[in-house]
Parts: sequence; structure tokens; C-alpha cells
Amino acid sequence: MKVIDSIVTQAAGIAAVRRDIHAHPELCFEEVRTADVVAQKLTEWGIPIHRGMGTTGVVGIVKNGNSKRAIGLRADMDALPMQEFNTFEHASKTQGKMHACGHDGHTAMLLAAAQHFAKNRNFDGTVYLIFQPAEEGGGGAREMIKDGLFDKFPMDAVFGMHNWPGTQVGKFAASAGPVMASTNEFKITIRGKGGHAALPHNGIDPVPVAC
Repeated sequence: MKVIDSIVTQAAGIAAVRRDIHAHPELCFEEVRTADVVAQKLTEWGIPIHRGMGTTGVVGIVKNGNSKRAIGLRADMDALPMQEFNTFEHASKTQGKMHACGHDGHTAMLLAAAQHFAKNRNFDGTVYLIFQPAEEGGGGAREMIKDGLFDKFPMDAVFGMHNWPGTQVGKFAASAGPVMASTNEFKITIRGKGGHAALPHNGIDPVPVAC
């Protein structure tokens, strides 16, 4: 993989942003500080922004040329309700909240891309930078869409990626179809039937059924 020199040059600054976000985790729809950090950086790089979509979402707009074609690049910003036990300097400063799923890294990666595109507009069209709240069970993508994400910012495609610590450095993993799991909730009602221990065949024990 060819590493872009301008991104390498800015890597330390982006790493500092990632660590700052890691130290200040916010749960779904509470990403006010994180959104402020994102908005401040995008504005600093001359990128127009739209705030408040899906409650705390941020959209940056990088245009060049005359083409009406557009793509979206998406990252999530929320943390998880977990206690962090790491002891490094940028460990979570908030009890019971932690960036355990790497969304601090996702946000930082998209900021790195934003910084690069702001300085190197060698494309014809628009890149929308989508910083999404509430990926962890809150339906933040749905809420941004309900707030008119694709009406205000029509896109031909949206791209996102997830960090994967077990993957070799410099490699990407891709799939033609769906990857990873989504969560669903369901309830099962089991109705047992009482009986005597000496005559178990006359009863219905709900425990093995549940197992």
C-alpha cells in the first residue's frame, strides 16, 4: 500500500486528536465535545460544516470542480458504557465510559482524510465527511437520514471502514457482501408444567427448553 506523504507528515497531530477523544468518551447522542472537536478541526482546515444532524452529527463538505457527482465518507463518534482499566496517559477520564470499539480511531481517520482533501483537491466533485453519532445501539445513522442527510447532501455512494487490530499493518480487508454482525432483540416465552420428580415425563421442565 502506498502511504500518502502529506498524511504521514500530519500523523502525529491526528494521533494527538485521537488520544484526546479517547480520553473524553461520550455515549450515543451525547457526543457534544467530540462533535466540537470535529467541527473545530474542519473549520480550521477551511471545510464548511453542517451540525446537529441526528442530534450531534457533523457533516463536512469538500468541493472541487464542477461535477455533480458526490461520495460520502463516514465515521462513528460514540463510546461504550464500559469502565477502562488501561493506565496510559490518554485513558478515559470518565467513569464508566470508554472508547472500547475504536470509534476514536474512526473519527481521527476521517479527520486525517478531511485534512488531506482540504489541501489536495485533485478530484472533480464533492466529498461529504459524515461524522455519525450513536452507532452503538442508538441508530445514529437512521436519525441522520431522518434529519435529511441524503436530501441535503445527495451522494452516489457512502464508504466507511472499521479498524481491525488483528489485520497486518498496511493491509485492508474487503468483502463483496455483508460483513460482521448486527444485533437484534427478541423474546421467547416458555411455558412449563409442574410435576413430581419421580414422574418427570408427566411434567415440562422449562430449564432444558430454555437452554
